Amino acid sequence: MKNGILLIAGLVITALYIFFSMQIYDFMYYEPEFSKDMEDMNMYLVIAIITAIIAWTVAAIYYYAINSVSFARWYHWLIFLGIAVLFALTVDFVYPNGVFSEYDYDYTTQLIHFSLLNIVVEAVLYIIASFSIRWWSSNCRHTPIPQ
Repeated sequence: MKNGILLIAGLVITALYIFFSMQIYDFMYYEPEFSKDMEDMNMYLVIAIITAIIAWTVAAIYYYAINSVSFARWYHWLIFLGIAVLFALTVDFVYPNGVFSEYDYDYTTQLIHFSLLNIVVEAVLYIIASFSIRWWSSNCRHTPIPQ
């Protein structure tokens, strides 16, 4: 019962993050021209979806694809958190930069700041995904924090 509630709670929190992504990102980093163009091109929603997919996918890979006793340590979990953060950091910079370069906009500095702030969001989503799905893993369910 508890495991199902945690899974549903994680999915609901992730859905709320995606739904309110524009407000969350404007709160975290607002620069009038950059934020307006991000909103007009619906980039906040796309980045929120990409960030959530990366967090849940990397967590699922750790808990179900790797799922090894020798990999069931907190520092292995931390390595996968780092992988998720680096992958999200790269995608969150490259995708908007490609779209903005089509319109000859130069938001490189703003995108670097935005991508660095999005590290926090990715880490939080990875933690939420981990605590939502770890309970069904046969070997890693006690990682990163034992029950």
